[in-house]
Amino acid sequence: MDIPKNLTGDIKTRLRSIEGQVRGIIKMLDEDKNPEQVLMQFKAVQKALDKTHYLLLDEVYRKALAIKIVETVDACPGNCGNEERIEYIRQQFPELELNDITQKMTEIISLKERIDNLKNGDSPA
Repeated sequence: MDIPKNLTGDIKTRLRSIEGQVRGIIKMLDEDKNPEQVLMQFKAVQKALDKTHYLLLDEVYRKALAIKIVETVDACPGNCGNEERIEYIRQQFPELELNDITQKMTEIISLKERIDNLKNGDSPA
């Protein structure tokens, strides 16, 4: 799965900014700055790195969930017994937070497996 170019550009910009912050910390250490000031800068770098990481994870997980939702909708043409739950997840999709995306991914995978098992004549999981 490729990372969209606009996201790659945003991530690179954020990482360059973080790189500058890290250089600033090194300079502060060279100049024997107050440890509390250095610690504040470390926290700022960590927060910026976390936000950048979250941005990437959100994009990757969101795209993977969208693909799984489409596969599950296609597998359930309206008579699989899970239509309401699949539709509910599909409608929630645009508003999901990263933590919710991972939970819904687990749920939609389970629904898809159940549908596949029913189609293959297996007992429901």
